Amino acid sequence: MKQERKTGSLTLIKRFLPYYKKYKWVMVLDLFCAALTTLCELILPLIVREITDGATAVPMTLTVTLVLRLGALYLILRIIDTVANYYMASVGHIMGTKIETDMRRDFFGHLQKLSFSYYDNAKVGTLMSRITSDLFDVTEFSHHCPEEFFIAGIKIVCAFVILCTMSVPLTLIVFASIPLMLVVLSKFNGRMRAGFRASRVQIGELNSSVEDSLVGIRVVKSFANEAVEEEKFEEGNQKFLAIKKKVYHAMAGFQSTTRFFDGLMYIIVVVVGALFMIRGKIGAGDYVAYLMFVTTLLNSIRRIVEFAEQFQRGMTGIERFYEIMDIEPEITDAKNATKAESLRGEVEFRNVTFRYETENKNVLTNLNLSVRAGESIALVGPSGGGKTTLCSLIPRFYEVSDGEILLDGINIKDLALTSLRENVGVVAQDVYLFSGSIRENIAYGKRNATEEEIVAAAKMAGAHEFIESLPNGYDTYVGERGVKLSGGQKQRVSIARVFLKNPPVLIMDEATSALDNESEKLVQESLEKLARGRTTFTIAHRLTTVRNADRILVLTEDGIAESGTHEELVKQGGIYAELYRLYATM
Repeated sequence: MKQERKTGSLTLIKRFLPYYKKYKWVMVLDLFCAALTTLCELILPLIVREITDGATAVPMTLTVTLVLRLGALYLILRIIDTVANYYMASVGHIMGTKIETDMRRDFFGHLQKLSFSYYDNAKVGTLMSRITSDLFDVTEFSHHCPEEFFIAGIKIVCAFVILCTMSVPLTLIVFASIPLMLVVLSKFNGRMRAGFRASRVQIGELNSSVEDSLVGIRVVKSFANEAVEEEKFEEGNQKFLAIKKKVYHAMAGFQSTTRFFDGLMYIIVVVVGALFMIRGKIGAGDYVAYLMFVTTLLNSIRRIVEFAEQFQRGMTGIERFYEIMDIEPEITDAKNATKAESLRGEVEFRNVTFRYETENKNVLTNLNLSVRAGESIALVGPSGGGKTTLCSLIPRFYEVSDGEILLDGINIKDLALTSLRENVGVVAQDVYLFSGSIRENIAYGKRNATEEEIVAAAKMAGAHEFIESLPNGYDTYVGERGVKLSGGQKQRVSIARVFLKNPPVLIMDEATSALDNESEKLVQESLEKLARGRTTFTIAHRLTTVRNADRILVLTEDGIAESGTHEELVKQGGIYAELYRLYATM
């Protein structure tokens, strides 16, 4: 994976803003409601000021009528505040959840576009952390961020203007402490951001470790290594604890500093305001209102402080979201990519060279190969010769470093990826079945397949009989990764899936190497049926499975060392003959 980088908050917010576009009117109304709730809060000190001035005036101007009118006004404002707050708490939060949903959809869609080379180095557990927990924090952030800053801005500006009408010197003294407070808090804020980022990275690593251990639980238990896995988990768990300790130290410093400045501002108002009142520079009503406005102002600052943790969590989630979104898919459709129509399956490699990104040495160099439609090609040779790599280049799982591959005379780069891969079927050694029913796994080869087509594909794959013998037949749950089925059963289900796909080009990568003799015989029969009439590339170490191939290619680090039928290659007495002799004596 690419090295993670730090991005400025302003840059991230600018990139995040387009997600509000669909919900701009919801946001406008949400901010309007926020303004109403703020108005209600700011009116109360003015009402109290009016009552206090009326009570202390000579002669006293406070009347029952005035009190009742002011009370009625505040009651109306509170009803408005209640309705506005309900909208903010419900529709506003739902908007945040919708934005999170949109981001998760985009994230997952982007992951589907990334090529095999990315997943060769990625950790699934880390990606799971990014797509789930990281984006959970975005919900609260996307709703509260504009709301909290908008409310704070209104309160600070309005409070400043109103307080200046009472006493400009006292207001300037009170507000002079705010810049100093912000400077100190920004340092703690930076530490919190770094801490939250580190905790996100570590929880991703922890998830990856847990997934690795649980997926391989059978291996863990077979080696009685439960204690080893617990030790590995505990190491990661303790790292996470250490990071969280640093985060909470930063949070404690942040909150403690805020409390200190809270007290400082209060004591300034109480002492300096009292001195001003003694000297007649402000009245009793102004003094009481001043204290209430400062309380409102400090409450607003406290809300921003409390939101700071949520803000940093949200920013970290957005940052990690864009780290993945900024990874460009290596393999994409060309501008004028065409859709393949009824391909025959003729494949040609022209001066193909390939190397993996992380390696300096070529796996294939200037390889040339022409395969007729319907021809059966077997690839044999020592490990590391490039057999699997060669086959992976046909459906563009990896991109050739140089040269070109043609399918029916068309450069595969000129074919739409979806169209190309619809015409190539793969039966691998490591069978992957999705959690679900057998029917769903077979139908994965053709999403709109009828029941008759699914059953017909299962019969051709030799899977129908064992499926029917299961308690729930085609509705039998296969378990995580098909764990409830045997190796042979899983392989035949995967073959049925390819039968249903019905591609003109077929790749079989050691499809029987992990099976017992009985299962291998059944699966081999299914594979022979599947290969009929298709251009077939078979990778095999069990040489008896490829004796009937139209052509056998011996692939080594130097390229195609030998080519011919089984009989021809045995007569040559070269690499293949030696491999076959060794295999026959095993």
